[in-house]
Amino acid sequence: MSSQPHLPQLKITAGSFVFDARLETTLAPETCAAMLPLFPYRQKLIHVRWSGEGVWIPLGDKHFDLKWENHTSYPAPGQMILYPGGISECEILLAYGSVHFASKLGQLAGNHFITLTSNLDQLPALGKKVLWEGAQDLLIERV
Repeated sequence: MSSQPHLPQLKITAGSFVFDARLETTLAPETCAAMLPLFPYRQKLIHVRWSGEGVWIPLGDKHFDLKWENHTSYPAPGQMILYPGGISECEILLAYGSVHFASKLGQLAGNHFITLTSNLDQLPALGKKVLWEGAQDLLIERV
């Protein structure tokens, strides 16, 4: 159970794994406001190329007109960040282990806007599944 019950609660299904999560509306209000209309959000997770132990959703040429808020280059396991676009393609990243967020152009920072709050012990298994078995379905929905 979240220690901040006023934050919107989410359910994230990634492959066969299910996680509870919270939207970080206090720490990243503009990022959350930009993402919330997209829920329920369906996409595919693939393994990161440059950043370490993470899975990501490449959003290509999409660009969010967002400032940096609650941004990090080192998301902790269970943190989702949005890179709004700029010097690299727009993307969402979910850390399942050690991450140093980067692209072929170098270090990046993304806005931490979702925190997983349950089943964090399953994150390494999710990461290994994506790495060895390929893209997995993702669904982010409000509960």
